[in-house]
Amino acid sequence: MADTKRKFNFAIDRGGTFTDVFAQLPDGRERVLKLLSWDPQNYKDAPTEGIRRVLEEETGQAFPRDQPVDTSLIGWIRMGTTVATNALLERQGERTALLVTKGFKDLLHIGTQARPKLFDLEVAVPEVLYEEVIEVDERVVLMQDDCSTGDSLEVWRELNLESVEKDLRGVLSRGITSLAVLLLHSYTWSNHEQAVGTLARRLGFTQVSLSSEVMPMVRAVPRGYTVCADAYLTPKIHQYLKGFTSGFKDCLKDVDVLFMQSDGGLTPMEQFCGSRAVLSGPAGGVVGYAITSYSQMEQKPVIGFDMGGTSTDVSRYAGQYEHVFEATTAGVTLQAPQLDINTVAAGGGSRLFFRSGMFVVGPESAGAHPGPACYRKGGPLTVTDANLALGRLLPSFFPKIFGPGEDEPLCLEETMKHFHHLTQEINLFLSSNHSQTMSVEEVAMGFIRVANEAMCRPIRALTQAKGHDTSHHVLACFGGAGGQHACAIARTLGMKTVFVHKYSGVLSAYGLALADVVEEVQEPCSLQYEQRCFTELDRRIEQLSKRCNETLRARGFASSQITTEVFLHMRYKGTDCALMVNAVDHVSKAQSCRAGDFHTGSKHLFILVAYFFIFGFTIEDRPIMVDDIRIRGCGKSGIKSVYKTNEQRGQGKPVMVTKCYFEDGYLDTSVYLWEELQSGHSIQGPAIIIDKNSTVLVEPCCEAHLTEGGDICMTVGSDPHCVLGTELNAVQLSIFSHRFMSIAEQMGRVLQRTSISTNIKERLDFSCAVFGPDGGLVSNAPHIPVHLGAMQETVQYQIGSLGNKLKEGDVILSNHPCAGGSHLPDLTVITPVFRKGVSGPVFFVASRGHHADIGGITPGSMPPHSTSLQEEGAVFTSFKLVTGGIFQEEALTEALMAPAQYPGSSGTRNLHDNLSDLRAQVAANQRGSQLVEELIDSYGLAVVQAYMGYIQSNAELAVRDMLRDFAHRRQQQTGSLDVESEDFMDDGTPIRLRNLLSIMFDFTGTGTEVWGNCNAPRAITLSALIYCLRCMVGQDIPLNQGCLTPIKVIIPPGSILQPSPNAAVVGGNVLTSQRVVDVIFRAFEVCAASQGCMNNISFGNERIGYYETVAGGSGAGPGWKGRSGVHSHMTNTRITDPEILEKRYPVILEQFSLRPGSGGAGKYCGGDGVIRKLLFRNKVVLSVLTERRSTRPYGLHGGEDGAAGLNLLHKADGRLLSLGAKTSVSLQPGDMFCLYTPGGGGYGREEANAKPQTKRRRLNETFSERGSVFDYRMAQEGV
Repeated sequence: MADTKRKFNFAIDRGGTFTDVFAQLPDGRERVLKLLSWDPQNYKDAPTEGIRRVLEEETGQAFPRDQPVDTSLIGWIRMGTTVATNALLERQGERTALLVTKGFKDLLHIGTQARPKLFDLEVAVPEVLYEEVIEVDERVVLMQDDCSTGDSLEVWRELNLESVEKDLRGVLSRGITSLAVLLLHSYTWSNHEQAVGTLARRLGFTQVSLSSEVMPMVRAVPRGYTVCADAYLTPKIHQYLKGFTSGFKDCLKDVDVLFMQSDGGLTPMEQFCGSRAVLSGPAGGVVGYAITSYSQMEQKPVIGFDMGGTSTDVSRYAGQYEHVFEATTAGVTLQAPQLDINTVAAGGGSRLFFRSGMFVVGPESAGAHPGPACYRKGGPLTVTDANLALGRLLPSFFPKIFGPGEDEPLCLEETMKHFHHLTQEINLFLSSNHSQTMSVEEVAMGFIRVANEAMCRPIRALTQAKGHDTSHHVLACFGGAGGQHACAIARTLGMKTVFVHKYSGVLSAYGLALADVVEEVQEPCSLQYEQRCFTELDRRIEQLSKRCNETLRARGFASSQITTEVFLHMRYKGTDCALMVNAVDHVSKAQSCRAGDFHTGSKHLFILVAYFFIFGFTIEDRPIMVDDIRIRGCGKSGIKSVYKTNEQRGQGKPVMVTKCYFEDGYLDTSVYLWEELQSGHSIQGPAIIIDKNSTVLVEPCCEAHLTEGGDICMTVGSDPHCVLGTELNAVQLSIFSHRFMSIAEQMGRVLQRTSISTNIKERLDFSCAVFGPDGGLVSNAPHIPVHLGAMQETVQYQIGSLGNKLKEGDVILSNHPCAGGSHLPDLTVITPVFRKGVSGPVFFVASRGHHADIGGITPGSMPPHSTSLQEEGAVFTSFKLVTGGIFQEEALTEALMAPAQYPGSSGTRNLHDNLSDLRAQVAANQRGSQLVEELIDSYGLAVVQAYMGYIQSNAELAVRDMLRDFAHRRQQQTGSLDVESEDFMDDGTPIRLRNLLSIMFDFTGTGTEVWGNCNAPRAITLSALIYCLRCMVGQDIPLNQGCLTPIKVIIPPGSILQPSPNAAVVGGNVLTSQRVVDVIFRAFEVCAASQGCMNNISFGNERIGYYETVAGGSGAGPGWKGRSGVHSHMTNTRITDPEILEKRYPVILEQFSLRPGSGGAGKYCGGDGVIRKLLFRNKVVLSVLTERRSTRPYGLHGGEDGAAGLNLLHKADGRLLSLGAKTSVSLQPGDMFCLYTPGGGGYGREEANAKPQTKRRRLNETFSERGSVFDYRMAQEGV
């Protein structure tokens, strides 16, 4: 690297609103500067302007704006930019075409087939990034021998370059010059992609992105999204770089220009590409706090808390950067190394609402325009306004940049006017409920507390999901708004220390100066981790390390500046949970890889350190596979800050004293200027510390110290005990809602960590919930639709059945439909929570998980032709799983094997997984019980139970309001309050609903119990009803017992919706539940019917078993078209990636695309179903359990019905057979199953000569979350 010590060095973070500049001057001094990112009246480019200003002011020389900047004084420039992120959010990238294997043109449209928002009937999904698709008739498949898979391949269809050239020329003729190439299995054999890339570049495509080069990892869908993002964004980045460099002499030819990538490493400007640039901006902040905070806090783990205007970024650092290798941003799943930065919709600009008696913060944001009410541009109330109203922001210390002319100060009067209006609305509600009214300050304080609790939830999830204690961390606060909330958040989370760096307002820019240059290389690997493979593993590691080192040396780094880390992407064979593992603290031995001792004694490092720590268990005697080898090379180039303040003991001198509002009312609060404080100064709270870019609030019982480097370190004291009564407090209502939901979420995290089966650990097919002493649901997380109301019935059944027999240390297991079960594989574990001095349980906690097999007549316990409950597996009504704290393994094993006594049935086929997962459910309940007891310890039993009731009442109020509005509209339109609807199962069984006065849901007239398995237990209907009510309410409400309180439900005994105790029910859970939703939405005229089926497909033999549900079309509604190729209503299951499917099972996926024309026509068309063709390579038994094969999804208000589904079998001998809706059939190699799923119904009568409806929803209309916590929730809801 060139010597840059005697020159000006710049680190610049170009954000969406502001550009932050950190400059290291030739004499060693440091400067920071903040300016608007977009100010065309004064300058063309903000980073260039920042550099120009520093050079001009420090040298005294003129650097005219209209001339290129002289670079002779510049050593290096480092930048982070949101250019790629903004282009992705706004869908303003380059026009792009996708070239893909034939049969998969809609693969990225369908994606995982899960909808992003569970209760959004419109199913608003971001558009794909490509404009056109070219299908290429080529096919590479994996060699298979008796279903063992490897990475030996064979070419089934050769690439026809002449045909490809014709298609590419056509795309070029239409002005598209950016191309993304995705061919199946190219991650391991790239010849076809390379040939296409060579041809495309020769023809004149200016950007050609090959998936095998961008990220050679298995799984076609995320790799496809990634290569599309690369092709879509890279030209925009190059366009920006061209404009940026043009502002300097010789286009920065002799200047070292580096850009921050999403993984926290710098890369040369010419290597900066779209797929690695999406987190370029926030990554600098993570590097900044990691390097500055971790060392100063004696290497205690640190939580990064970056609160901005529209959102808050949360991350963690404990000596190593925490990376994820697949994450979703702006609706696009990127398969690339990224720092695990979790973004939540709570920032200074988050809007404040009062809904149905509850304080709500966000997710809507005021944005930069119009901004908060105090910005004088007609904006709404926000968190910033709440801080201003409480005196925590001082307008006199802010620049006068607000108002239409951007020349006025913050406006306290406008904020208070809005708060007075909102306070009147709140007090009107409180008075009508005989509750104590609130002052304006109490209302503002309430919103601050709710916002703080909203930001605490992702921090808890991020730490506890990985087995860490949140309270053992330091909170590193940065960003413009974080300092006002840091003490309160740290106190809530039990943290004792808050660290605020002197450059906290521009820490992302400072982090760029501290960062290293990173070069990463990665390649797929299919080796088993064992002694015989070490030689090959070492050879490949050495080869990749050499590439990494050569690249860094070519960039000017000496060998002494280069370090490399080796990562192996490891997993247990037969599972999907792969972990990136390195052996940084485990040096190599004679019997290990040369890269490190990944094999410690008799235990793999993967087992001993990584897997056991994260998941809490290991799988004995299971081979470990290495999926990928990754080398991360670092060229050490970060600066070392040597700045120190003068030391002076004692108290700092305040510049003024103001009044700030806290829990105890207005308190005198000293105001200090950060720049006037010196090392050793201590400041007792309450106090405010102000610098140019941020405001730090030192709360009462907290103390701030200035460190040697000029940073603020705050010690957080405990909150003086504040007694909360049992009377309703609207602020505490919102906080308790968060706390109860957090308990359920943390239970889920424990269950996922400690479970062993694919269904629970990887597909996340489970729910956890908290219940009151009466068994009424309090909170349920995450939301699996078919579980929503069902667990409440289960808990209440046990209360009625066992009563006083429940003792402390008991845990109950149940799955029987008559006891609130949905279907037998869903096993519910219930733990009563006892309190000393109280005779009965004070709460209940429960977890329900889908077990892959519990016996019965078919593997998977999902038989398509069962006629009695006993054929579907083991049955538990009120089984004591734990008695007096002792796990009843012997009795449980006997019960799980009991189905073998029935003819044609088997006991459970996977006893080990059943036992392990049930232990995990017990552990999750134990965690929930501990958290409930901690809540009671904090507030008292009476208060906690009172707020449990208030939360249920809040949900009741929201549902009542919705039903009242519907009744009013119905009365005006028809003069009647009664509505009726009817729909049919494929066998003709009717499901009828009559809704009386909007409060009685009467299913009288529904058909009788059927001789198959489409019978649905009562709990299924209640779950469907809660789901529909939540969709119709249209806003977030607590999903609990209160949702059903305003209504009466009548279900005739002996009907298909309340069958006899021994009726078969497996189809009721997955099929009839969908029809119940169709009938309810038809009665309320909400939208047309969606596909009305889950399309349950399973196949297997004595060695393997596989199960999937398949997407279809969603129904159109008032103002929206139905979404094509998506799951709807009572399911949201993700589908197995094509490459994983073919790698692990004896099948070739010949086609997976949309089914054109299957959606019903109308003013708004229904969504299309899909076509899915499976070609079998071995003998298997195929089971099909489907609906809507003879009935069609209805259209509404003149819209046409969607097409019915179809199940066909192409025999190897040429015959074509229709399989019907429900069947089980033996298949031979060469047989192909063809699934055509139903489309959704249309809405509204199609108008002649009407212009096509083209509604495009931009992602920035609502805030887009991201990070591992968000991805976990999406995966959980995608079940």
